[in-house]
Amino acid sequence: MKKQLFPKRIQFLKRDYSRGFIKDVGFKAIHMERGYLESRLKIKNRHRQQDNYIHAGVIATMADHTAGYAAFSLVPEDYRILTIEFKINFLEPAYGHALVCRSRILREGGQILVGESEVFDQRKDGEKLIAKAMVTLRSIHESKIQPLPT
Repeated sequence: MKKQLFPKRIQFLKRDYSRGFIKDVGFKAIHMERGYLESRLKIKNRHRQQDNYIHAGVIATMADHTAGYAAFSLVPEDYRILTIEFKINFLEPAYGHALVCRSRILREGGQILVGESEVFDQRKDGEKLIAKAMVTLRSIHESKIQPLPT
């Protein structure tokens, strides 16, 4: 039987998803369930590279960060998630008006979690899968996180 993810925890993680650098870029958490997160980015000119495609760094960051928060939904509140490896395949250039990332955790339990992210380009003619990533994550107790230098 799957553990229930409490609505209060879902709301916290959805809010927490968009802060710092991620907020500056514009990513937003749209839908979350236990072990799953869907995020969205409305594309602006600043997200595009020199040939007007959406920058690969934007897509990779979205795939990594969204998988991380899907993993956060599976660990206790006093644990943090760190990416230890990810691989991304870009299937075709993205040029639409928005990106949607759907991430799910394929393996949970213990310290190591493995997630899969699919990034879709939303275009005038529909949605197209443009990237797929495998993300390996580590759960770590908050007491082991190094404090920021002052």
